[in-house]
Amino acid sequence: MSAAAGGTGQLPSLLQLSWGRTVVELKQFWRNPSQVFFTFLLPVLFLVIFSSVFGNEEVEGPPGEPPLNFKNYFIPGIIAAGVMSTTFANLAVSVSMEQSVGMLKRLSGTPLPREAYFIGKMGMVVAVTSIQTAIMLGVGKAFFGVELPTDAFHWAVFGWVFVLGTVSCSALGIAYTRLIPNGDAASAVVQPPYLILQFISGVFFRYAEIPGWMQAVGAVFPLKWMAQGMRYAFTPDWLGQEEYGGWDLPQVAMMLGAWSVAGFVLAVVFFRWNRGSGS
Repeated sequence: MSAAAGGTGQLPSLLQLSWGRTVVELKQFWRNPSQVFFTFLLPVLFLVIFSSVFGNEEVEGPPGEPPLNFKNYFIPGIIAAGVMSTTFANLAVSVSMEQSVGMLKRLSGTPLPREAYFIGKMGMVVAVTSIQTAIMLGVGKAFFGVELPTDAFHWAVFGWVFVLGTVSCSALGIAYTRLIPNGDAASAVVQPPYLILQFISGVFFRYAEIPGWMQAVGAVFPLKWMAQGMRYAFTPDWLGQEEYGGWDLPQVAMMLGAWSVAGFVLAVVFFRWNRGSGS
């Protein structure tokens, strides 16, 4: 991008640089067929498997309340796990690979600020996770009878949980690259915490059935709060009291918001253009 953008003689703003970087990141994503295939296919496969195996099971409600079909219970968790996979896991691996091949070293020699690079990455994953989520909701509704939220308030809650979860996990994924020694080791270093968090955050099991110490560990990290907030949008009120002691949406917002800020600060502090350097 020319320094004299638009012939005004002024340097591009952070917003312009961030938008330009987002476009570049999206082009790179769509030009990688295997990444596109697995990003959109794996969450749908989880949905198909869980719907096929547990589709007829129900969660019994309190007296006078109809039971909840298990499909509506686990789809919010699968969506939350898909968001974390595309943001935290995929970003940590891809950024590490870019560092290893020297791409970021070359970027460091340009006027592109770190903030624009971060925002570009986050803009890309917001677009990708939005498409991923829309596909899962469409498949769930069309083929497995998943009941979608019926009012604007529940959709609004789902929306802000989705955005805060995407931002927080994206920033943490970029910051986490500081712990990855090289591109070849990226998957081995990234996958264990991501997989463990899925099991202790209520994605694959009912949260109330997870041991208390695991719940305490899971509650430190964003995935549990994403699953809780999204589950609110798809399930009846009584389930929140049974599973979490109440949906507690203000705490969901506080935790995801705090991780968004903390993740961005950690990314700025720990991110390196050139692995092993101080910059």
